[in-house]
Amino acid sequence: MTEDAACAVAHGEVPVDEGDRALIAVFASPVAEHLLRYGRDLGFRTVLVDPDPAADGAVAEVPELGPDTDVVVTDHHRAEIGPVLREVLERDVRWVGVMGNPRHAGPHVAALRELGVPESEIARVHRPIGLNIGSRTPPEIAIATLAGLLADRNGKPGGFAF
Repeated sequence: MTEDAACAVAHGEVPVDEGDRALIAVFASPVAEHLLRYGRDLGFRTVLVDPDPAADGAVAEVPELGPDTDVVVTDHHRAEIGPVLREVLERDVRWVGVMGNPRHAGPHVAALRELGVPESEIARVHRPIGLNIGSRTPPEIAIATLAGLLADRNGKPGGFAF
């Protein structure tokens, strides 16, 4: 993109073609709420997946997903993490990640192994997710996650290294 074209996009004079990108947030949570809100602003088609029928605005089952889909699991304590992740991994998604502290083992690994998911599929799940900006609040975590997804999608390292 030329400097003039980039300037025109920045000023809203030229629409940015985001393609057919989808962002799936798994499990209703404050982080999922912000991910979906900000994701729509970034041109993602957004969907909340939560098997809990009380989850407002969610679909109960993982929909058909394509190669332009990024999936973020926003609660690693849920009992349904294994079955839901197994369904996600059965699809041809671009990226899958689970929120969680990198200093602790991700419970999704044991849950997927118990379900007989092959190690090669378990290895597709990223953890930690997002850029390391010291996020603490749900909006900050959502921003770091989306920034990481955009950097990964665009083949960039993220951060301030150019």
